[in-house]
Amino acid sequence: MVVRTAVVGAGTVSRAHLAGAQNNPDMELVAVCDLDEELARERAREFGTMAVTDFTELLDELDCLHVCTPVQTHFEIARQAIEAGVGVIIEKPATVTAEEVEQLQTLSREHDTPVTVIHNHLFYPAVRKARELIDAGELGHVKSVDTLYAGLTPPDQVNRGSWVFELPGGEFEEGLPHPIYSILGIGGWPERDDDVSAQTVLSDDYEEDFEYDQAQAQYVSEEGALCNVTMLSGTLPQRLHVITGSEKSLIVDEINQSLYEVDEDYTSSVIARSKKSLDVSLAQASSTLENVKAVATSRFDDSWESETKTNSHCAIFDEFVDAIEGDAEVPVPLEQSKWTIRIMETIRDAAQPSREGSTAEAADPSEAADAAPAEEPATSDDEESVPADL
Repeated sequence: MVVRTAVVGAGTVSRAHLAGAQNNPDMELVAVCDLDEELARERAREFGTMAVTDFTELLDELDCLHVCTPVQTHFEIARQAIEAGVGVIIEKPATVTAEEVEQLQTLSREHDTPVTVIHNHLFYPAVRKARELIDAGELGHVKSVDTLYAGLTPPDQVNRGSWVFELPGGEFEEGLPHPIYSILGIGGWPERDDDVSAQTVLSDDYEEDFEYDQAQAQYVSEEGALCNVTMLSGTLPQRLHVITGSEKSLIVDEINQSLYEVDEDYTSSVIARSKKSLDVSLAQASSTLENVKAVATSRFDDSWESETKTNSHCAIFDEFVDAIEGDAEVPVPLEQSKWTIRIMETIRDAAQPSREGSTAEAADPSEAADAAPAEEPATSDDEESVPADL
């Protein structure tokens, strides 16, 4: 089966989707759509496809629609596609509110139509390996997951379009789904809404009226793991996951795609403490060699199989084709996306009212303040500067 595919939204992030659809042997790229006709034509020329300004004209001939527009438009576009029986791949975050995700879940079940979300950091090689080790029971019972994402974009910078200034945390908030869905994918989902708490800080002065530029969220997972994610702007970049299990622990560095396993007690003696430095160095060297091998292989092997191993977007697209054909579950379930937005709602609630240098804690996630959806769906997006995959 060849999955006929179109991309809605011709902004920056659309290139990853267009390239993935173009290179996937099981997909046929039918068109790119944007309300900005010239931008649509430019992207169509770049990827050798057709340009349109109204995606609804395509629905009768599609199997899959990629939604790469501003978040305020995601729900309405996805709704129309699902009701037409077209599978949907949505850029993160899936929608503005968790309630909208729940509606998409209902529609997906009613129309038996698969929907997934681009939580691509979970498909980075090192993170994928960590999740495989967890699923295989290598760590024993996971006790805690601590995620640090430092060096996120400050709220007043524009990477994805001026529409981000409608969000309480501006550009900073638009980047929060990555660390939030990462900890959900690694540590599991909360059992209840009231298991989630959050704190925020507004640490700098801005001309615009932003409410926070640092955030932290905590919850206990369904399996009893203590999960904590810290997100900071205005610092040097760090992307770390420390996963502590009863039998073994993992330290994952997303920046250099390294994974270090802790499987012994390094505090038992002076010799053991010294050995830790050697083990860390060996783990770093091993990860570096694996990354170099993967990059070298991809340069000489341009097959789709090689692409799915090194490109996190393509890994999601590949698994979604299987879901459309009915052979597999979607790569990212909407439930994970719902919890991502629920935690973001808790963070927004924690940020009100905000004062420079002050912190606030959310009392009730169900009363979170959300950004208002746009009345007219615009289909041009600079939603995400796509991180370079291996």
